[in-house]
Amino acid sequence: MRVLGVDPGLTRCGLAVVEVSPARKVQLVCAEVVRTPPGDELGRRLVSVEDAVARVLGMYLPDTLAIERVFSQHNVKTVIGTAQAAGVAALVATKAGIPVVFHTPSEVKAAVTGSGRADKAQVAAMVSRIVGQEVTGPADLTDAVALAICHGWRFPSQEALARAVAAAPAGRGGVR
Repeated sequence: MRVLGVDPGLTRCGLAVVEVSPARKVQLVCAEVVRTPPGDELGRRLVSVEDAVARVLGMYLPDTLAIERVFSQHNVKTVIGTAQAAGVAALVATKAGIPVVFHTPSEVKAAVTGSGRADKAQVAAMVSRIVGQEVTGPADLTDAVALAICHGWRFPSQEALARAVAAAPAGRGGVR
């Protein structure tokens, strides 16, 4: 399974593609941070995020796009920008026919470290350990890799179940 993880943000948006084997071995395919100048007009910044997500989708053809769920932060302006970037990424993937899933930060931390309360340094260290190479850069980068790993490890069985339920004929013992 190939997953594009997106740690959304307007100033820095982390993008990472991983390939996860059925044996849970993870290969890092791509990892980058899209940066937009805070002084630029909002629409221009969102177009930069859109272009980057579309480019990565086109180059690496992921099966799923996993985005960090935005829920609560202290700075309302930051939350709004993060949500806007997440919406752009979800829109680009959906238009390309790629399923979009959202994961909370605690789900991601628990998947890669075993604790939903892990700090950024613990997540970064485990991401490097899981992919077998040093992943350096801002937290946005390592968080995007962690998102992709989380989805690749924790959710393929749930996706398979959802597909099976959707494909089951109604009235023939299928679950509806």
